[in-house]
Amino acid sequence: MIPAAQHTTFEPIAPGRIHRWGGAVLTVARRPDLRQTPPLSPAEQRVVQALPAWRQAEWAAGRLLAKRLVGEVLAARAEDVEILPRDDGSPYVVVGGSPVPPALNVSISHTAGHVAAALAPEPVGVDLCETASAPAVRRVADHALSPGELSLIGTDRPDALAGAWALKEAAVKADRSGIFGAAPRCIGILGLQPPVLSGRRRAMVWQAGGAVLALVLAPLPWQHCVGAPSVAGSSWSEEPLAQLARAR
Repeated sequence: MIPAAQHTTFEPIAPGRIHRWGGAVLTVARRPDLRQTPPLSPAEQRVVQALPAWRQAEWAAGRLLAKRLVGEVLAARAEDVEILPRDDGSPYVVVGGSPVPPALNVSISHTAGHVAAALAPEPVGVDLCETASAPAVRRVADHALSPGELSLIGTDRPDALAGAWALKEAAVKADRSGIFGAAPRCIGILGLQPPVLSGRRRAMVWQAGGAVLALVLAPLPWQHCVGAPSVAGSSWSEEPLAQLARAR
């Protein structure tokens, strides 16, 4: 029996502060509050210069916030912190020229209005979805959400749709797979408030101003489902929701 759609009002999260949940540390900020240009290493400069011009500012804002978070956690100077992409596009942290131990995982998300970053000792995914993006989520919902999940979530509440999409994206980031292909359907949303995902994943969702913020901690890395190949550098090339919405 499929549960009725849930009424959703997510707990608010304060921007500009460091928050802790489930062993992870995370922070969220409004894009207009991140005006400073982050110190970029030569390797980071090569990454940002290869991006489309429209995406360079949001990429820089995400790195600025993540560098601040790493600096706070590891007591490192921002100019000594690099956040570079792996072959699959997922980020990893370098401090003083040396990669940090694998026990420190990082995830970054950005929208037109907000930026978020998270660090955790286990695979972590963080994702933002603007509530105003609910119409775009509704158009592409059948790509990532099963009929049962849509019945659980409902399609008439923008915050619920944004929260469900953010959960899916955060989960595939934690798994180091991607929002395209079969991977999103392998991760079931069993509840939205509180958020419950299939497997041994732990999740939380907050309201961050006009956006919904999801954090997912995965038990083991690279738990791709059968038939969901790695996307090798393309899954984080731009916000997946924007790609899907334009394709429909």
